[in-house]
Amino acid sequence: MESLPFAQYLHLSKDLLRVLAIIALAWLLMQISRKLIRMFRNYMNARSDSAEEGRRIETLARVFRHISTVVISLVAGMLALSELGLSIAPILGAAGVVGLAVGFGAQSLIKDFFNGFFLLLENQIRQGDVVEIAGKTGAVEDVTLRYVRLRDFEGSVHYVPNGLITTVTNKSRGYAYAMVDVSIAYRESIDEAYAVMREVAGELRAAEDYAEKILEDIDIAGVQDWGDSAVILRCRFKTVALEQWGVRREFLRRLKDAFDAHGIEIPYPHLTVYAGQDKQGNAPAFRVIGQDAG
Repeated sequence: MESLPFAQYLHLSKDLLRVLAIIALAWLLMQISRKLIRMFRNYMNARSDSAEEGRRIETLARVFRHISTVVISLVAGMLALSELGLSIAPILGAAGVVGLAVGFGAQSLIKDFFNGFFLLLENQIRQGDVVEIAGKTGAVEDVTLRYVRLRDFEGSVHYVPNGLITTVTNKSRGYAYAMVDVSIAYRESIDEAYAVMREVAGELRAAEDYAEKILEDIDIAGVQDWGDSAVILRCRFKTVALEQWGVRREFLRRLKDAFDAHGIEIPYPHLTVYAGQDKQGNAPAFRVIGQDAG
């Protein structure tokens, strides 16, 4: 095997050095971009007024890091191929044709990216929020331009493509309401039930573990409905975001003990059956099934 001429070897060595220089420059640009994004994130965090704003800034910083890495890598790759003597014009032309074909077949993917961009731009979803999207509810673990990753109460992880998100119900913004429906028997005094509910709510708000979670006193809306066996009373607590479920559970626990202490019945479902009468006004005879009629 003949050895390469010195001039050709020197030319090849220069090409390899240029490729290495491009790779090194790309790596340096990535480090600089990450540092600038980190500085911007820290600067914005210092000026933010809440933890919610901090989560939004962190989400945008991760997206910017991803975009900068992809762009720098693509440009460096094309420059490296050009230095190795490979013309990138046919590659770009082929990429355009392939991109056009893929564009028709991947409209949902394009929709995912557009929806993801506006979800982040309009601050609809942030990492750490609890949201309901596309029929799934959970804590947001990751937000990208492609999908949103949720983890529900059971620990299951849901990957929701951004293109499927038409409505976002965010349970983490500012404050929340712990909605509670209380059932009492028809014979019980509604005013007495109200008094017990206010007493329990006051004790709950004064408790050390819940003093900072409950923002306002209990708001009793009144009689919500007449059930089959109970009168439904509705009330709510204004709470810190994401604390509404814990406040609701503790209030119901304490209210059960208070109702027992005051003798207020919490009814169970029961049904009274009226069989009707015949034309003469007599009730029809009943046959007891499962027992000896004699």
